[in-house]
Amino acid sequence: MNMRKRLLVIPAMVGAAALALSSCAAPPEEGGATPANGGAGAGGSDGAYKACMVSDAGGFDDKSFNQTSHKGLTDAKDQLGIETGQVESSSTADFAKNIQAMVDADCDTIITVGFLLSDATMEAAKANPDIHFAIVDDNPEGATDVPNLKPLVFNTAESSFMAGYLAAAQSETGKVGTFGGMKIPTVTIFMDGFAQGVDYHNAQKNTEVQVLGWDSERQDGQFVPQPNPFENVGGGRQTAQNLISQGADIIFPVAGPAGLGGLEAAKASNGNVNAIWVDTDGCESTEYCAQLISSVYKGMDVAVFDAIKAAMDGEFSNEPYIGTLANEGTGLSPFHEFEDQVSDETKTELEQIREDIESGAITIESASQPKQ
Repeated sequence: MNMRKRLLVIPAMVGAAALALSSCAAPPEEGGATPANGGAGAGGSDGAYKACMVSDAGGFDDKSFNQTSHKGLTDAKDQLGIETGQVESSSTADFAKNIQAMVDADCDTIITVGFLLSDATMEAAKANPDIHFAIVDDNPEGATDVPNLKPLVFNTAESSFMAGYLAAAQSETGKVGTFGGMKIPTVTIFMDGFAQGVDYHNAQKNTEVQVLGWDSERQDGQFVPQPNPFENVGGGRQTAQNLISQGADIIFPVAGPAGLGGLEAAKASNGNVNAIWVDTDGCESTEYCAQLISSVYKGMDVAVFDAIKAAMDGEFSNEPYIGTLANEGTGLSPFHEFEDQVSDETKTELEQIREDIESGAITIESASQPKQ
């Protein structure tokens, strides 16, 4: 494969924004019984197969992981001819009742989106063994003992390592910054990889680029203020501004919709500060492409689609799906408007880094990495 194409291969990312749905939307159409081991013709109206999704509090238009996961559901509807249902959550209090709403709506497969839905998803899967469940962004403890629950997880430490190296290569101030929404594994895995990628650049290039906002050894750093940190765009903007005021000229927000505040802060710098987005190609999902050097994507849409199709075809397995650089479940998105600003030397080095991570020549230390 051509080197540039291999570096930037991405699954189909979000084009048009996903449907904006109210947090307490009525359950989708009800149908018949929902045998988990059946193929098409189990649960929806007229016997059609029915797949459903429950978001976390970010909603399906979060320009991040909920939106990309939702695209997998809509792709399944369009390509497989299934029925779908969905409901958005506005707080953690919604998770269990929204999952139950999808159970009551006779869904054959229910996908939940986000680490924070882990407990509610486990409980629902155990209580409803005839329904297939999958959860995006978590492999709950004990999931191997739940035959109808499939974790969909991503080793974004690998792709974030590349993002850290890229940020260090592009920084002019010698300082880059990152911040998270909450101190949870699906956030800190990005921050670990990013910081170690910067360290690798320093070792390889004899530079001294500093990482603000995260200390891998102490596992502590900058996070958006409570309450509702992932939805707190103003808090994300202020957190990013704090890093910028300390000299960071590239920021790496790992905070869902709150990260948009970081992109606002970058835009307000009039070109002095740029960013790298997460979860999806930010040039496709946000209006801040002019500020985005690249993005760390997770192929959540493909993973969701594949999980639904396998369940529909009677090939469901509770074995975790782990997206990696090697299987293109995660990686760097195109440079878009920064294509000419990233040197050929850096592009070549990033491709070599990718190969070295895949081969094991480069190892990344993060307790948050999913177990193979």
